[in-house]
Amino acid sequence: MVTPSKVLAEKADFIFKEWKEKVRKDRKIQSSKDLPDTALGNSMPELLKSMVTALDSSDDDDFEVIAKASLEHGRLRAAQGYNAAEIAREYSLLRQVIFSALEPDFIKDENQVQTRTFFLINAVIDEAIAMCFNQFVEEQTQELNHVQNQLKLTNQELTRLLRGNQESFSYLAHELKTPLNSIMGYSELLLRQQQKNTSEAPKSSTHIERLLRSSRQLLRLVNDCLELSRYDAGKIELRLASIAVVPIIKSAVEMIEPLAQEKNLHIEVDFQEAPGEVMTDAFRLQQIVTNLLSNAVRYTDTGSIKVHCATLPDQNWLITVRDTGIGIAPEAQKYIFEPFSQPFAGSKQARAGSTGLGLAIVSRLTNLLKGEITLTSTLGEGSVFTVTFPVNLTINDQKAGIIKDEK
Repeated sequence: MVTPSKVLAEKADFIFKEWKEKVRKDRKIQSSKDLPDTALGNSMPELLKSMVTALDSSDDDDFEVIAKASLEHGRLRAAQGYNAAEIAREYSLLRQVIFSALEPDFIKDENQVQTRTFFLINAVIDEAIAMCFNQFVEEQTQELNHVQNQLKLTNQELTRLLRGNQESFSYLAHELKTPLNSIMGYSELLLRQQQKNTSEAPKSSTHIERLLRSSRQLLRLVNDCLELSRYDAGKIELRLASIAVVPIIKSAVEMIEPLAQEKNLHIEVDFQEAPGEVMTDAFRLQQIVTNLLSNAVRYTDTGSIKVHCATLPDQNWLITVRDTGIGIAPEAQKYIFEPFSQPFAGSKQARAGSTGLGLAIVSRLTNLLKGEITLTSTLGEGSVFTVTFPVNLTINDQKAGIIKDEK
């Protein structure tokens, strides 16, 4: 007699291959697009194998054998940046592929046998989904705890460094209020759900995702404020070294590229005239480029972003970041590099997540590296930020910190 477990075991490779193809083509599973095949499917063969074992069990209700495989799948998906809806979609596709593959072998069975077979398979898949979501929620809860611990530590330094700056602190308190209320509200909701021992894992996961998003936004705002405060207090310490420029810029582009892809924006780079090596601080240089690219992506809805790097004849070199975004009005360009400057605040062109600190940090770090930054922009056409640096930064002291030469 042909059993569900035997057929599933024989067709496991086919099911695995069909499932991967469907996931790759599914537009609702965006997190899978940048994953290599090994990362996408490394836990699925073990999950299918555990389903075979569960179907072969003498006790139809005993599905503990799939727990380990399902928990591992949930852990991996959390680490890969999936959200709850994407995981649910993956399992929906898996269910479709399994039923499609097994249907020809059981179509001739009696109705009672067909009913029992499909009931067993459904039950096994449902158990795998439940286990996977449990682990997914646990992984995101741990990340949430980690972010909250970071917030506590940075908040202590924030309180110390922002003393006496009442205007900025008042604005900061206003900006912290919204994400902080979100964290508190969803934390209370999650706590109540856990107290009721609810089994609605997808909903719990969605709440945790919102918590994490708000926590990251809050932490980014706090860290940006701390960076400005360290500069104003003269406590930024530079580390000079002879570095290759191109890898630093490429690294910054790779960090921002996923954000650009979400908006169907293309980042073009031109390194043909770039200097080979320069004497500067690699970390601070990457901060400057990353902030400029992030700002370009945030205020560009269609078109592209171009990064150009070139050597100048006077022992200087430059980086330009050109976008096709909404542009900046002439009156706003006068204070665009000031902290909390938001030229589009309160208008339809305002962007979520903007704190008005990114360009302020860029300006200060550029000054720290003895560079200059200029802006040309036209409303509705885009902006061009140009940063010029010396090829060999040799100063030994600076207002914002002590510079160490590293050979």
